[in-house]
Amino acid sequence: MSKKRLPVPNHTDQKKLQDQIQILQHELAEIQKETQAFGATLGSHLSDLIVEEQELFILYKKIKKAKKVKRLEQKKRGKNYQEPKGLQIISKKKKSVIPVEQQKEKKRLYREAMLQVHPDKFSMNEKETDIATEITTRLIEIYKTESLEKLRAYHAHIFKGNTPIVLTDAAAKIKVFSQDNYLQQEKERLEKEIDLAKSHELFKVITEYKNPLTFVDELKEYYEGRISQLKKRTRKGL
Repeated sequence: MSKKRLPVPNHTDQKKLQDQIQILQHELAEIQKETQAFGATLGSHLSDLIVEEQELFILYKKIKKAKKVKRLEQKKRGKNYQEPKGLQIISKKKKSVIPVEQQKEKKRLYREAMLQVHPDKFSMNEKETDIATEITTRLIEIYKTESLEKLRAYHAHIFKGNTPIVLTDAAAKIKVFSQDNYLQQEKERLEKEIDLAKSHELFKVITEYKNPLTFVDELKEYYEGRISQLKKRTRKGL
């Protein structure tokens, strides 16, 4: 009777996904870099107007609050005023709670993986230490902020030998039943981040305007209008 063998990971597909991820990471970094640089350029042209608008807005909020307090004091002096009874109960949305069993499973997978890829295990090799640091950083991030499914996928990704880290014999004996779809999930995550980065107003200006710097004039007109409006509203408070 022949023994059943575990499916062998398709390293060609893994390499293809890794290459695609690197391209996406580079694209995202370039979009973010370009957007931040343009944002800094706008700030250098409009900093005085932005600061003035913010100062006036804060003053406007203070005046509104003071008026509200004054109206309440006047209301309290009225003959028919009655103090509100009890505290007003504001319903809050319940936070999603992870079931205890899922928490335990996440902790087990996290510890199991961390014991194998901790940078201290590779302290004699600087290159492997750097790789292990990257892997553990991502492992911690997934454990703390993402789902059990995502952690299972990354756990499988590690123990099926799809990272540059060479696992010990003991690690190789650990059974991994989850499908290694971490790279596919990472690719999809980056694609979503790129779509979000491209939808940013400043990136749209960079890519859609013939001369993006004309956006400075639009923003200047907007802030000057806001400042004029806020000055009227805060005139008595100045």
